[in-house]
Amino acid sequence: MTLDYDDLINSIKASLGRIEQVDVKDIPNIDLYMDQLLSFMDESLHKSVRHPGVDKILTKTMINNYAKNDVLPPPVKKKYSKDHIILLIFIFYYKNILSIHDIQTLLSPLNKRFGKDDEDITLKDIYQTIYDEQDDIIEVLKEDIERKYKAAIESFPNAKGDDKQELQMFNFISMLSYDVFVKMLLIENILDHIEAGCEKNSNQSEGRKKKK
Repeated sequence: MTLDYDDLINSIKASLGRIEQVDVKDIPNIDLYMDQLLSFMDESLHKSVRHPGVDKILTKTMINNYAKNDVLPPPVKKKYSKDHIILLIFIFYYKNILSIHDIQTLLSPLNKRFGKDDEDITLKDIYQTIYDEQDDIIEVLKEDIERKYKAAIESFPNAKGDDKQELQMFNFISMLSYDVFVKMLLIENILDHIEAGCEKNSNQSEGRKKKK
């Protein structure tokens, strides 16, 4: 196995450059039927999957399951609104790292605003705020990946030939994996605290009702 440092780093940076969130201005203002919705999601997010054109972004079964589990509000007359699409874009990024239950907890403040354009902060406003932060996140990530890679190729100095490169790649992937693992624990811990807070508020509300 012979890898060129510059080629690998450039390939990684190029793959990160393909991760582009959908601009809110490109989200249709008209309601879409299921097939139209799936086509829009495929066209907008196909660069964000491992095998563009092959891997499914979302399926009809997935979307129906999200609605069934109260992660996504049901369609109106079989049509999906701009707010539906915004929630589904968020769900797309979460679905491979969070359970449906965790996604439901995370999206709770967004679902409260679903279909309410008269709110001080709408779903569109929330989406725009997240969208505006993506470029900075990608740049920081590129720097972190390059730092990890440099540390990896300096490891195992006593190894030789292909064995050395294999061990260095293992170290590089392990550092990236551990980073994901720690962040997953952090996300789950935060969601557990959010859920515990919601349950406490619900119990207090029920207690007040009983006293009345």
